[in-house]
Amino acid sequence: MTQWMKHVMAAGAAGCLLLLGGCATPPAPSAAALAPVNPDYLIGPGDAVNIIVWRNPEVSMSVPVRPDGKITTPLVEDLPAAGKTSTQLARDIEQALAKFIQQPVVTVVVTNFVGNYGEQIRVIGQAARPQALPYRREMSLMDVLIAVGGVTEFAAGNKASIVRNVDGKQEKLTVRLDDLIRDGDISANVMMRPGDVLIIPESFF
Repeated sequence: MTQWMKHVMAAGAAGCLLLLGGCATPPAPSAAALAPVNPDYLIGPGDAVNIIVWRNPEVSMSVPVRPDGKITTPLVEDLPAAGKTSTQLARDIEQALAKFIQQPVVTVVVTNFVGNYGEQIRVIGQAARPQALPYRREMSLMDVLIAVGGVTEFAAGNKASIVRNVDGKQEKLTVRLDDLIRDGDISANVMMRPGDVLIIPESFF
């Protein structure tokens, strides 16, 4: 074997290694990233809450949650509401009203759902209608795609990914939108989590 042929074979071997390295399978998401969650709904700015004070209709009313996350009622000013469940907010209102009403009993009903900012699901890239969605219990990838109207004709669906916060760290979960939408492969449907970001890249021809 000549010296020239040895150089050619060495270069070919190096090229194969680079090719294999480029096709390496990305690390699989952790079990924590895949585990389903069922959190209670947290009130967020833009929500509307119906405050019912038993036997006190004059202080019972529906109020919006302001952009700063607080609410105001006739006897309660600037009470933080964002990030709380309806039950937690009801107890806080009872405590505030106790200065004016003897043993108040309060029920809070959320009537307009926007959701806490950190709980929303964001869809960016080649979705028909990229947007932020309020998280719903048992929400799946298919539910998100229906809400945003599917993907555009330029989307690389099987190269899409979900960026998920797990224990303070971001993990990337690859999803197969083409298989789910075009082929009806239900195994490609995954459960969403509050705060997920769905990234749909553009296909390069």
